[in-house]
Amino acid sequence: MGHSLLSFIIVIGVLVFVHELGHFLAARACGVGVEVFSLGFGPKILKIKRGMTDYCISAIPLGGYVKMIGEEPGDAQGLDERDLPLSFTHKSVGQRALIVAAGPAFNFLLAIVIFYLLYQTIGMYVGQPQVGQVVEDSAAMAAGIKKGDVIKEIDSAPVQSFEDISRIVSKSEGKPLAILVEREGEIRSFTITPRALEEKNLFGETVNRFVIGIIGTGETFHHPLNPVEAAVRAVSDTYGMVKLTLLSVVKMFTGAVSADNLGGPIMIAKMAGDQARAGFEHFVWFIALLSVNLGIINLFPIPVLDGGHLLFLSIEAVKGSPVSTRVREQMVRFGAAVLMTLIIFVFYNDIVKLFNGGL
Repeated sequence: MGHSLLSFIIVIGVLVFVHELGHFLAARACGVGVEVFSLGFGPKILKIKRGMTDYCISAIPLGGYVKMIGEEPGDAQGLDERDLPLSFTHKSVGQRALIVAAGPAFNFLLAIVIFYLLYQTIGMYVGQPQVGQVVEDSAAMAAGIKKGDVIKEIDSAPVQSFEDISRIVSKSEGKPLAILVEREGEIRSFTITPRALEEKNLFGETVNRFVIGIIGTGETFHHPLNPVEAAVRAVSDTYGMVKLTLLSVVKMFTGAVSADNLGGPIMIAKMAGDQARAGFEHFVWFIALLSVNLGIINLFPIPVLDGGHLLFLSIEAVKGSPVSTRVREQMVRFGAAVLMTLIIFVFYNDIVKLFNGGL
């Protein structure tokens, strides 16, 4: 338990620091004064003052905040004349939106940086593009593919790994593919028409996937990536995580995926401990995954979250004046109620799973 708790604190600390650093740096770049930069909430355990900013570590490590001068419209009314140029409220809508969006943006950036460093230091391990088994009565068997064949090209596209084969075939939409294979030192050409196979996706839904009916050998090899390849792959992987997370949220709201899958701090602590025990690579990959999730959640248009603030700013940009204080307060209360309900629900899920042995 102690190992999981320490891992949890490290994970949350990194995610919160990066998120709040985004707000902080954007605020400073836009000329906004920052009064407090805090990791955690509640009583302050450690406080260091540099310039006008108090840098703090607080007792409750479940978040953090950046307090800016004139952050709320009401705050700006009592400001000293000299502080008006440093006021958040007195900046343009575009500058305020940049400051608000910088937190989630830095979470996405953290994921990209983690993937990039992993690919530059470790590279990738991918499957050999060799046929280990040909499925009975499959398109590959009908075309004459045999065990031991090495796939070299598909429709003139070079094949470097078994993952390339799966990707190209799955996107074929059932169109015939010209495939070059190496067999006993000779290059041979085949034309194979992929067939649709019904299977369950990550969400338990039945989908059609195009296959040709081959299974790899299971052997892998180390594929190093140059800086450009690592950068492209890092951005692609982060985009894939964002897309999958958004799809999961949509399917949860539509009922296609059970909300019981939602987890809170207890589940995160358990998973953080498991990933830390599995090794550094798994642990930092888990941080990247949570960072993407945190970035997306904060962009939900719920008042009290960054997405809610961006919603207010969008309304202000359209109507030419800020949302009234009364409306803001009502929406913030509603947002806080929604957020509190969600927090209670994920804690309930965690506790149920804990007592049922699922954590």
